[in-house]
This record gives sequence, C-alpha cells and structure tokens, in this order.
Amino acid sequence: MTQSAPGPSVLEMIAAKRSGHRLGAGDIQSLFSSYLGGEVGDEQMAALLMAICWRGMDSDELSGWTGAMVGSGVRLDLTALSRPTVDKHSTGGVGDKVSLVLAPLVAACGAAVPQLSGRGLGHTGGTLDKMESIPGWRAELTATEMLETLETVGCVICAASPELAPADRRLYALRDRTGTVDSLPLIASSIISKKVAEGTGALLLDVKVGTGAFLPEIGQARALAQTMLELATAYGVKTAALLTEMDTPLGQAVGNALEVSEAIEVLHGGGPTDLRELVVQEAREMLQLVGLSADPKKALDDGRAWASFSAMVRAQGGDPDAALPQGATLHVVEAERGGVLWKLDAKDIGVASWRLGAGRASAHDSVSPGAGVICRAIRGQMVSRGDPLLELVGDEPSKVGSALAALTQAIEIRDDPYPESPKVLERLLPQRDGGAGPN
Repeated sequence: MTQSAPGPSVLEMIAAKRSGHRLGAGDIQSLFSSYLGGEVGDEQMAALLMAICWRGMDSDELSGWTGAMVGSGVRLDLTALSRPTVDKHSTGGVGDKVSLVLAPLVAACGAAVPQLSGRGLGHTGGTLDKMESIPGWRAELTATEMLETLETVGCVICAASPELAPADRRLYALRDRTGTVDSLPLIASSIISKKVAEGTGALLLDVKVGTGAFLPEIGQARALAQTMLELATAYGVKTAALLTEMDTPLGQAVGNALEVSEAIEVLHGGGPTDLRELVVQEAREMLQLVGLSADPKKALDDGRAWASFSAMVRAQGGDPDAALPQGATLHVVEAERGGVLWKLDAKDIGVASWRLGAGRASAHDSVSPGAGVICRAIRGQMVSRGDPLLELVGDEPSKVGSALAALTQAIEIRDDPYPESPKVLERLLPQRDGGAGPN
C-alpha cells in the first residue's frame, strides 16, 4: 500500500508564502488542525500571518483559509426557521448604533436577523458594550436560545459562541498582538468565516470610509468590500455591500448608553435624520436580499420595530423600559467663532469618548456605560460664538483633560456653506455572481 507524501511543514509554508507562492487548501486545513491542536505555536502562526500581510492571498487561497476557519468549529443550521435569514456586518465607526435599530426593524418586516456582534476596542464602539448598558441584558446565548428567539421574535443581538469558528477567535487575538490586523484578506476571511458559521442565508456589508473608519481611503474600502462579496458568494451567502461615510459621527451620541438612548428615539419614530435614513436604506437592502417587500419606514413609524426591540431585549433578560446609566456633564466645548460647522472629526470624537471611559485599550478593560460625547451641533449647521458644540459626559472629571487633548483639531468653522454629502457613497454587488460592481 502506497503512503501519501507528507504535506509541507509550517516552516516550509512560511518560507513559501514569504517568497510569494500560494498555499494549497489541504495544506491550510492541516495547518489549522495543527495550530488548534498545539503542534504549531503562536510564534510560527504569527510569522505566517506577517508573510500573508506582505504577499496577500489569491481567491483560491482565501477561500481555503476561510473554509478552514469555518470548519474549525460548529456551523449553525437556520434552515428550520419559518423566516428567511439575513444579517448585517459593519466594519465599525463612531456613533454607529445602526444594528440596534436595524435588527428589530428587519425582524418587524418579516425576516430573521442573527446579529452576532462584538465589543469595542479603541475609538470605535462595540455593539455588545452598548446593549450591555440595558439593565439585565445578556450577550451570551446558547444555540437553542438563539434559535428560539429568532423564531419567536425574529432577531437576536448576541456574542458569537466559542464553538463558532474558534480558529478565527485565536487568530484575531494573535493579529491584534502582532500588528497584522490590517491585511485585507485576513480581515475578509475573519468576517465572512463567522457569518458563514452562523448560518445566515444573506448578508449586507456596511464598509465605513473616512477619518473615523478602519479604512480611511475609499479605494481600500472598495477592495475590502469586493473581496468579502466574492468570498461570501462563494460560500452560498447572498450578499450586497454599501460604502458609507464616516468622517463625522453617525447621529449625535457617541458612547454606550448614550447610543442606546438615541437608537430608542429612532425606534419610536424620531432621532437624528442621518441615522434614521441610513437605517431605513440598509433595511431595504436586507429585505431585498431575501425577497421581502415590506416598507421599513412604515415599520419604524407605526411602532412595530420598537415592539421587536422590546421583545428581543426581554428574551435576553433585559428590561427595555428601565432607565439607562447616565454620566454627568463634565465639560461643554463651545464655538470659538460664528459661521458654518464644517468639521466634527469622527476619529477625534471617538478617541475623546474612549478616554472618558466609553471605550477600552485592551480586550480586558472595563467600560463606563454612561460616558461619552454628545454632539450638540451637526456638520453643516450655522453656529454663533459661544454655542455648545460638544458635551463631554462621564463619571470621572479627571479624564476631561485627556479627552479635550484629543479634540484640538476636531472642529472647523468656516464662512461658506457646507455642501450636501450623502452617507451612502457606493453600492456594490459581487462581480462573480453577475453583479456589475459599483452601482
């Protein structure tokens, strides 16, 4: 009986990728098995990740890498649900509380939304941190609880189970420690592996572009979106993408409980115009992906979306009517001159919120649910000298100085009118699936 030749060692794979060669699907599968089994160490995997950052991956490699991460754990089966399934992923921004409104809104329109979310790190907030400011609400659900809530309520917002793509969980932590986070193929495979593992049938990608986004340049954002579109489509997930602007905060609240409060305003039919319009547009995209024709604007206005949100929060142990944590007003930044507010820099405001206690520097840090920044004026607004622009709130006055230091270049007031700027910059479809690219 002839024995098959052994595959390359991890050292050979590192050398091959460093030299620009591609990794075979079988070799990748063997690598992940050895990594999770302890035969391959973090230092060896870190070297391979760095080689991938330098050399990239072609579509076949990326598909094999993603498949190995999906196959490292369980894959949920949502086909027994009575509703079509559709999820949304945002690459993260400042004041981005869209998911808090969008999941219950799409559920109110007839779909099931398995929204697996994460916690914040740095200047961008995390959906789970925001939801955890609701008294009693819990992020961890069993697979049975998740399926029951999806069937009865239509949506969940929860943490990913450790059994879903565990290889990605380990790799993400390693990438964070080794400066290999910003590789487009590694970003794309991390995101899509979790969405494939969760079992969603359709997916909307919200790729942020601007100073407050992970990718500030539109070309980078477009490349990431197209990579994820093609990867998700290859795994049978019907997918579309929007490139959305993130030069200024979305809405007016930045911080955990502050953003929940603002999301509740939208769920009651009000809230900031930019946030409300983006939520409605993304809801229409998601409903279109699963062939539903319900009007999401009507579902916001008639209270159905709020009813879905309330039911979801209660199903996860929370009280949707409870008072939210509220920080004290620590400082108000006023306009130094009159004119048109041209700039409220998203990243600077996100950093200020983080420094006030709303964010974390490492995964083990705690957050202050009541801390953050409230934008008392919006970009394009006419202001007078002395008008309040930013309100800094929190629990620790000692943090105001470092927050203000982040805001030294955040504001610009000019005399000329501010031009209209849409939140949605481009819409993309997978080119391999008959899509025409940007639309």
